[in-house]
Amino acid sequence: MSGVTPGEGAGAGVPAEAYGVALSGLPGMGPIRLRRLLDALPPSAAWAEVVEGRAAWVVELEPERSTTDPAAVARRWSQEARLTDVGSLWAAHVDAGVRIAMRGGAGYPTVLAEDAEGPAVLFSLGDLDRAVELPAVGIIGSRRCTYYGREVARELGRELAAAGVAVVSGLAAGIDGAAHVGALEPEGGAPPVGVVGSGLDVVYPRRHAELWRRVAQRGVLLAEAPLGARPEAWRFPARNRIIATLARVLVVVEAHAQSGSTHTVNAADTRGRTILAVPGPVRSAASAGTNALIAEGAAGLLRDVRDVLAALGLQPAPPKRGSTARPRPSRDERAVLDAVGWQPASIDQVALRLGAPVGPVSLHLESLARDGWLRREGAWWERVP
Repeated sequence: MSGVTPGEGAGAGVPAEAYGVALSGLPGMGPIRLRRLLDALPPSAAWAEVVEGRAAWVVELEPERSTTDPAAVARRWSQEARLTDVGSLWAAHVDAGVRIAMRGGAGYPTVLAEDAEGPAVLFSLGDLDRAVELPAVGIIGSRRCTYYGREVARELGRELAAAGVAVVSGLAAGIDGAAHVGALEPEGGAPPVGVVGSGLDVVYPRRHAELWRRVAQRGVLLAEAPLGARPEAWRFPARNRIIATLARVLVVVEAHAQSGSTHTVNAADTRGRTILAVPGPVRSAASAGTNALIAEGAAGLLRDVRDVLAALGLQPAPPKRGSTARPRPSRDERAVLDAVGWQPASIDQVALRLGAPVGPVSLHLESLARDGWLRREGAWWERVP
């Protein structure tokens, strides 16, 4: 494509937002650099600065520990910019139904505008205005979650949406996706908010394509990268600050001892958000991080959705009409349930723990599964929250 700069006629019919889109797609143009550039110059002038190779100062302002060559970065930006047709890039976003809002401009969410690290350029698909005007709760956690964690996240998402609370998450595998699956279940529930680490047309993980579509349809998808941007590793810690900013309360369902959720927790703490964590089995690696947050006083203990609603200052949602509780386990079934615990267990392990024959234990396991207390996954039995 031929390069288009303000001096070469791109200004006619090309809005300021178009230059913001073009700038955000340059290689190595992360959130901090883009914000620094657009805080200093109007979008069209910033684009001209880049095209002419005069933007080394954006990198020179970084801490001395940086080993990046500012001049080399500026040359690369200039080369890429000269190959970019700003008008065509803008048209592609318009045709895809992507809405672009720039920091300080019309349509930019107030909650992000008030944050020092708000995205310089925000891309959205769906009803941005409705989604961001509601009280919001972020639900995050491990991609390698257990069935217990997945079901808790789904239940919280469902009950919060039913109570009129927007569920914010990153649409990642595991806890994030489960929370949004739950948030989509109530008919007429609050619109979910998905904050992604790629362009809005680059689904990651790919198996969540339908979930992305439904979140955009019922709520909104947000990104700070243009169409076509790949899910590079650095984008995910960066997008976590947006989740922390949007959410009045941050809920961590499951997190390993060394978890990426730490980035979001730290961002939420910096912003004075309430942080709640779901406790888990002491022997479960998936709950090591959440249990530590509670033990260290970094997060409040979350027992059920009422704790979240209380943190928001809202009343719990009334129970659904016609809902029924699971049958109460018999004395023997309760013993079997306790023997299973909160870790997947085989029938032999349960029988050994009880000191009972396998036959009767098997019958109780099947009965508990039928009543919704257990689920079977191959040779393993696992508790249902």
